[in-house]
Amino acid sequence: MEILKIAAFSDGDSGGNPAGVVIGDILPTTETMQRVAAQVGFSETAFAAPLDGDKKWRVRYFSPESEVPFCGHATIALGAALALKFGAAEYALTLNGAEVTVSGEQDGHIIKAALQSPPTKSALANDAMVDGALKLLGYSRDDLDPRIPPARAHGGADHLILALKDRRKLAAMDYDLDAGRTYMSTHNIVTIALIVSETNTLFHARNAFASGGVLEDPATGAAAAAFAGYLRDISWPHGGKVNIIQGEDMGMRSLLRAEFTDEAGSSVRLSGTARVME
Repeated sequence: MEILKIAAFSDGDSGGNPAGVVIGDILPTTETMQRVAAQVGFSETAFAAPLDGDKKWRVRYFSPESEVPFCGHATIALGAALALKFGAAEYALTLNGAEVTVSGEQDGHIIKAALQSPPTKSALANDAMVDGALKLLGYSRDDLDPRIPPARAHGGADHLILALKDRRKLAAMDYDLDAGRTYMSTHNIVTIALIVSETNTLFHARNAFASGGVLEDPATGAAAAAFAGYLRDISWPHGGKVNIIQGEDMGMRSLLRAEFTDEAGSSVRLSGTARVME
């Protein structure tokens, strides 16, 4: 079994979020995929097998601890891997509960990739959910940006969106991994997406990912899609696109671009670059 290691949403030759990619004739067993993902140790590994030639693929995603319904950065990594193997194209992906597409093209040693997310939806988070997250992370309600109320947002998976006023508070994020895992399991979310707005279209983000067995993700495409859909739902002045800088406080600066229309619930296009890791 060949396992490619690709950093998605990279900042040129550096940064990005590492993902494992396994492309085979058939998908391994669930137990094998879970074991391989744990051995790889990245926040997610994507497994893909052809459904119709080399243009349609069945895909499943595994973190070191569990299967996840959708992973943006692993999809970008998969798009890069498919482009390297089969050439520049748009590829149709069948997930456990959605149909998406990913495209990839090589530009020297950097690969450009873009995906269309599953449909998005959001709702304001209830007080118990918000208070639990604030306690976990050591923040208070005074730290929150009132322009972007806490929300449960979906873009292939569920995430809690918490917008902070102060970039320094974002840089100071810390929490207990076991407590975070319990919190995310209780509320059935994949990550807590912490956001700071620099401008209406530029955001800084950190994503707590205890549900996947890691403290933090350097780039989280599914959360970026969910967040973009939420901005649309609250009529934020997005102008059709936002840029997100993530992973900077981890020393793994990652760049994500989300483009979307005003149509409620519609797919979000996420794009970035990827680099093959040694």
